[in-house]
Amino acid sequence: MVGALAGVGITKLFKLLPSKYYQSLEWLIGSLSVAVAIVMMVITETTHPPAGATALIAAVDPKVRDLGWFYPLIILLSSAIVLVTALLFNNLQRRYPVFWFKPAVPAKAQASEALGGNGEKESIARPPPFHSNRKLSSSEDLESL
Repeated sequence: MVGALAGVGITKLFKLLPSKYYQSLEWLIGSLSVAVAIVMMVITETTHPPAGATALIAAVDPKVRDLGWFYPLIILLSSAIVLVTALLFNNLQRRYPVFWFKPAVPAKAQASEALGGNGEKESIARPPPFHSNRKLSSSEDLESL
């Protein structure tokens, strides 16, 4: 999706130029589209190398170029279809994904008797993170922690 938006956006910007300049700069449009797509993916922490090709296709293929802003919608629709299909097939025999988000209640694990557990399910308690609003001013304060 990010690659398609970058490719179409850069292409539309260069389409504002007269056609003789546009055709001579097609190589720059393609490379700039890929570069902008990569930068956008790095910023959003969603790096996916094939999205660079999606941006390149939006810039250099005349049929896709004519689609304009419908191209990202087609990419979004096809991604949604693939996701729904994967979820349906993955849930035929098992439950996947188990959690869509981090569960609020910690999972109960069965302690192994070989490791000293009694075989019953016990909640695994984690210590709370250390948060302190007071400032440390000496080495004695550090030792008290």
